Amino acid sequence: MAAYPEKLAELVETFALLDRGERIEALIGLADRFEEVPPEVARRPFPAVSKVPACESEAYVFAAPRPDGKLDLHFAVENPQGLSAKAMAVILGETLAGEDPAAYAELSTELPLEIFGHELSMGKNMGLMGMVALVAHAARRAAAGDRALDEARPAGEAGAAR
Repeated sequence: MAAYPEKLAELVETFALLDRGERIEALIGLADRFEEVPPEVARRPFPAVSKVPACESEAYVFAAPRPDGKLDLHFAVENPQGLSAKAMAVILGETLAGEDPAAYAELSTELPLEIFGHELSMGKNMGLMGMVALVAHAARRAAAGDRALDEARPAGEAGAAR
């Protein structure tokens, strides 16, 4: 298991103890808590730079800088049936809230596999991994003192969003 900030590490450990049915129930419960990005952070049409590449649920990631240098993470999931994307948004938003961005700037894109297991389709996993990659990218930029978080994508992702 990769090194994660404390709250995220605890969640990953908890999910490792759950059987398949319990994991599914827990993830549905998390998805039910999903709250879309507030309009003061982003409005439709959402910017292409915030779109998660390869995500079947058309998810978007927004990192709003706080005065203390930390980030408030917000998400949009355009597919109403995008339960796995909504669950991942809640996981990332809740477990990384209040953390120093440097603590999650190198999040492993394997995180979705550690939480969801190996039962999701390759397309779903790629979308969830993309969410993690965009959050880590925003954290790297914030840790480097970059206040214009949504102006560029990680290397290799230019043009991936439509």
